[in-house]
Amino acid sequence: MQINTVWAAYFSATDTTKKVVTQIARRLSQQLQCPMQTFDFTLKHVRKTPKAFAAGDLVVFGTPVYAGRVPNLLIKYVASVQGGGALAVPVVCYGNRNYDDALSELRLTLTAGGFHPVAGAAFSCQHSFSLTQGAGRPDISDLTIATGFADQVYHKVEALPSAEACLPLFVKGNDPVGPYYTPRDRHGNPINILPVKPKTKDTCTQCGRCAKECPLEAIDPADAHNIVGKCMKCNRCVRHCPKGAKYFDDPNYLYHKTELEEQYTWPRKEPELFL
Repeated sequence: MQINTVWAAYFSATDTTKKVVTQIARRLSQQLQCPMQTFDFTLKHVRKTPKAFAAGDLVVFGTPVYAGRVPNLLIKYVASVQGGGALAVPVVCYGNRNYDDALSELRLTLTAGGFHPVAGAAFSCQHSFSLTQGAGRPDISDLTIATGFADQVYHKVEALPSAEACLPLFVKGNDPVGPYYTPRDRHGNPINILPVKPKTKDTCTQCGRCAKECPLEAIDPADAHNIVGKCMKCNRCVRHCPKGAKYFDDPNYLYHKTELEEQYTWPRKEPELFL
């Protein structure tokens, strides 16, 4: 079938989802010999207006995985995106623990929004909490697999007479989706890190970058020490601060981070592809 535009659409606080989605979309654009456009909805002001796609678009649509699901503070926006009969490739990126029902949830949400999912994928990437868990991923091996996956999607799309002819896509996960993954302490008791917010060191120069780049606009532009809204623990402020002044010191958060690193850094989980 005829594809007019390939889109790389993603929420990517620490740039890992961006790398995977862009690699797939760029290769599809080359194979289909059509232009590629980018829709980065990481920042809140971009999400104020629902995006509308159209028939003839092929959208590689990526989100990170938080607690085994599409982030709860993001799913309403994803549900507002209008597919308009476009083909979609849902992609989720997780921190080497498990993506649980995230890919199923993204597929279901895109389908309900008017997309026709043609393929899907889950990639293990560097965990947003950690510098060691999945460090450096997506790496060359991951991106090579992403390119090969794009080639498979290209052949599938070429064989379709129309978007409507696309059969329902199977991906791993429950339908309806299950609950969010719950972190627990060493005694098996649930740990609640939802209220946790980052702290700011005295090395902060009040440059305003963290406030400008926060996906939820939760940081006071006039004072980076002041967190005025909800924090999704995406660690964008921690990774992007030029002075390394942002950090988390909550004991439950640090316990959960250590637990993840100790239990889920190895074995290395490879990309899972669905066509």
